[in-house]
Amino acid sequence: MQSLSLEKGRIKINLMVIPMGDDLCVTITGGDKAHIGCVTLSIPRPSLADPDVTSSTTSILNITGHKDDEAARYVSRLLSSHLNKNVVVICGIHINNITTEEIKITYDLLERLTDILIKEHNG
Repeated sequence: MQSLSLEKGRIKINLMVIPMGDDLCVTITGGDKAHIGCVTLSIPRPSLADPDVTSSTTSILNITGHKDDEAARYVSRLLSSHLNKNVVVICGIHINNITTEEIKITYDLLERLTDILIKEHNG
């Protein structure tokens, strides 16, 4: 199991990665209340545009009223296609009274954490 966190201001994002054989299960939490807002499953496959490139197909289960699907899809899709693994992401980030700027910070932190994971697991 691997845990990573990044924070800026009042935004803190936590990722926990659990290897499951050749697959990965990733939890993403942050903010004021951890929860399950969305679950994704990404499966690597040859790209439709270029069969020499790995892409992924992502399925999404989103809890009504939650907006965690974009974050979960982003992390799931990239990890699956870059690492050529089946990836499940469970995501629940809730930040009370989040601002537009803090939403941008949240996505920046997620991008950075995803890049770190790809580099570490490709190494």
